[in-house]
Amino acid sequence: MITISEKARKEVKRIISEQSLGKVYLRVGVKGGGCSGFSYTFGFDDNKTELDMEYEDVICDPKSFLYLNGTEVDFEESLMGRGFKFTNPNASKSCGCGESFSV
Repeated sequence: MITISEKARKEVKRIISEQSLGKVYLRVGVKGGGCSGFSYTFGFDDNKTELDMEYEDVICDPKSFLYLNGTEVDFEESLMGRGFKFTNPNASKSCGCGESFSV
């Protein structure tokens, strides 16, 4: 399962409303690359396939789900900036910025 915190959910709703996106899903995934091997993908998609996994309006393709099962998506605001953060229990290490990981 992939979960999204209440803070992240509010920020996603704000972005959808601000950009007038209509009915869209939050799509999360992984792709090869980044300084640790894999990097997270994050965006909006109005197309959900039969194979996509869905959790509370968050969708993920089956290959990415292998790496993201159990992950929580959060939103943080601090003096260093603001943005979405992935807490992934499957990652054995991640880079300093938190945008890439390895298993």
